[in-house]
Amino acid sequence: MPQGDKSSYTAKQKRKAQHIEAGYEHAGVPKTEAQRRAWATVNKESGGGNKSGSGRGVRDTHVSARKGGRLGAAASAARPASARSASARKAAKTRKQHEHRAH
Repeated sequence: MPQGDKSSYTAKQKRKAQHIEAGYEHAGVPKTEAQRRAWATVNKESGGGNKSGSGRGVRDTHVSARKGGRLGAAASAARPASARSASARKAAKTRKQHEHRAH
């Protein structure tokens, strides 16, 4: 199997890599770099390709996703309550404006 061959990955792992790659591209990362990072993340979470063979499937760890959630929560918690409240009010106002435009 040549290096970079994805045939030993499950359909779920391939889908996960596509979603992660799309997120990186949305953040402005070049396509090739986004692909590289996406597969690195899938490998980190699942330990590489685990297709075919009874008992070979190993549960995912979700370490990368957990790290992202923790970073976001920590950033939010570091802000004062007044700033979080102001953001919430602004978001509600924006949603209300967009709701009226849609109808």
